[in-house]
Amino acid sequence: MIASDAGGASERLTRILIAGDSVKSLPPQPLNGQRHEAPQTTCSMSNAEQIILRAWRRSDISSLIRYANNRKIWLNLRDIFPHPYMQADAEKWIAICESSQEPTTNFAVELRGEAVGGIGCRLLDDVNCKTAEIGYWLGKPFWGRGIATAALTQTTDYAFRIFSVERLQATVFEWNPASARVLEKCGYVLEGRLRRSIFKDGRLGDSLLYAHCRE
Repeated sequence: MIASDAGGASERLTRILIAGDSVKSLPPQPLNGQRHEAPQTTCSMSNAEQIILRAWRRSDISSLIRYANNRKIWLNLRDIFPHPYMQADAEKWIAICESSQEPTTNFAVELRGEAVGGIGCRLLDDVNCKTAEIGYWLGKPFWGRGIATAALTQTTDYAFRIFSVERLQATVFEWNPASARVLEKCGYVLEGRLRRSIFKDGRLGDSLLYAHCRE
């Protein structure tokens, strides 16, 4: 997974039925005040699971520690994501999320009543003010089930609909092909390989830059 740097402030953004590789979105719905309702996204698969993208809240602290405190997840994230992931880290993160203003830019990925990962977009500034960076992570027990793909599809749609950005981009470490595949399934295009651009856990490596531009 690539780095997810935040939480949020709206109670329930969307419902997604996780099924397989094909993702179908309903047409965007009109905005209503500060509540930004995203369209439903469904996938067809025999054993479907429902996930919800919503704001982070204090009741997520235990599940946040449970799933975020994993070295395999940390190896694919920026160092701003701590390891080991402790109680104080979770409390700090939730406090940041609770103080965030709407519209929400970061969400918990909820499955069966608990937060199992996070996804969000960071709006850039200056000459990059029309660009946002997408980031996400998912608890290891939930890898390979189409959850990240569905969540990224929905967040991409939300970002283009709510914010005046023309471009969404994401950086993937070279040793994380699974995250690259998620991006490609969601329409992101590999724009380049940044050689020797990252240093993680004592290892120097390349990063891959993916982008999705507004159509």
